[in-house]
Amino acid sequence: MYKLFIKRLLDIIISGLAIIILSPIYLIIAIIVRIQMGSPVLFAQDRIGKDEKIFKLYKFRSMTNETDEKGELLPEKQRLTKFGITLRSTSLDELPELFMIFKGDMSIIGPRPQPKFYLPYYEEDERVAHKVRGGLLPPDSLCGECQCDWETQLEYEVYYAENVSFILDIKVIIYTFIILYKRMKNNYGADDRPMLHQYRSNKKFTSDEINKWASMGIKIK
Repeated sequence: MYKLFIKRLLDIIISGLAIIILSPIYLIIAIIVRIQMGSPVLFAQDRIGKDEKIFKLYKFRSMTNETDEKGELLPEKQRLTKFGITLRSTSLDELPELFMIFKGDMSIIGPRPQPKFYLPYYEEDERVAHKVRGGLLPPDSLCGECQCDWETQLEYEVYYAENVSFILDIKVIIYTFIILYKRMKNNYGADDRPMLHQYRSNKKFTSDEINKWASMGIKIK
């Protein structure tokens, strides 16, 4: 009952109220981002949703669009601003995701919705995590670390997808607040972790697999 109906109802109610209450904060952040980093104010990216359906996720921008002499974007660390670090440390950059939750693309709690081009780098058993909606508050917070390694994160996400319950969601919420406190103390926003396709860069693909992903608009990086 909770997984099928109550969880979604709570998502709608909580996200709707939060959007209304936090509207002044949305405006303030948008103005600061526009002044410091220019336009657009929001960062948009195709992400993996429930049942591996792709949706557009929006966040407040935390980096500039500075380029080198060749016109290519500088490394992320060089484009990340002090305000951007603050946004990431406090997770305020993720506030626009409340609209995705209200719409139904995401949930308050669930596995992190990852970029579309990560799909080929998931192992078959790890794709179980995509049976539920991705969430604003991720289950890997249960590990107690500000940023865990990929194997740990994916393990918690699969566990969550297979064991969704009200009690588990409450635990995730409690641990998330603990993690947020640690992040603000440890300057989490400046931390760096390889992306999944970099972490698993040695994974081999057959020509059929490469063609399969290409037909979905996913280029093997």
